[in-house]
Amino acid sequence: MFNLIANAAAAAAPAHDAGLSLMPAAMCVKEEGASPYGLVPALCEGGIVSQVTFLVLLIMFIGTLYILFTKLFEQNKVMNQGKAVDANFWRAPTLADGASKLEKNSAYRQVVEDGLRANEEHNKLTDPVEAHDWMHGTLERSQNHINSKLNSGLAFLATVGSTAPFVGLFGTVIGILRALVKIGASGQASIDTVAGPVGEALIMTAIGLIVAVPAVLAFNWLQSRNKAIARRLSTFSNDVLGSIMSNGQVKPASTQAAAKAAAPAAAPKKA
Repeated sequence: MFNLIANAAAAAAPAHDAGLSLMPAAMCVKEEGASPYGLVPALCEGGIVSQVTFLVLLIMFIGTLYILFTKLFEQNKVMNQGKAVDANFWRAPTLADGASKLEKNSAYRQVVEDGLRANEEHNKLTDPVEAHDWMHGTLERSQNHINSKLNSGLAFLATVGSTAPFVGLFGTVIGILRALVKIGASGQASIDTVAGPVGEALIMTAIGLIVAVPAVLAFNWLQSRNKAIARRLSTFSNDVLGSIMSNGQVKPASTQAAAKAAAPAAAPKKA
């Protein structure tokens, strides 16, 4: 009785796996003379579990590339905005005039406008708060909003970098398990029968590493660039705070040095 049930289950297993397979049937047809090993044969032999694992790794890899290029675009945009600040902003007579020279969606313009708005609204507070503390808190919130936007998506890269090797290892374990079960059912345990399917299953581990390494490198690189942008925004915010609290009398030291260098030389004394 038990032998009949086992034989029926073994006969139904291939049909069941084929029904759940995500691979097109034409790709899993073995052609004469073609190599029996590789990624496609491994996915066909691995069944639905290996195919879903590969799909998850593929989604991770595509998501890594998408976040990498979109974040690079955002960072380069903010860095170019910083160059525009150095070129034009502090030469304006007032902060409002300087902000008008910046791009409409500039992160630096947002900091200046938030600071000017907070300065105007300070007198409307019913509970007295020191102007410096009120301004400092407002500019800090503005910086945090910009930094949070730049850091969005980096958590996905960190997650991919830490989990992709284990996802690939899971696919390898499933592939080896199925290969060993198939070899045991066939009754052939020679080295050529065992080494091929078991080695083929290691492809999933290699794919997991291929997905994880770029994610880790991209995370570290983007994070270091974000830290540099955050430091520059913090310096600019402090300069804006000093300018607002001094009614435009205090400006960055670099700007004052440039103004002195550009000033004409003193007239020679008369004999």
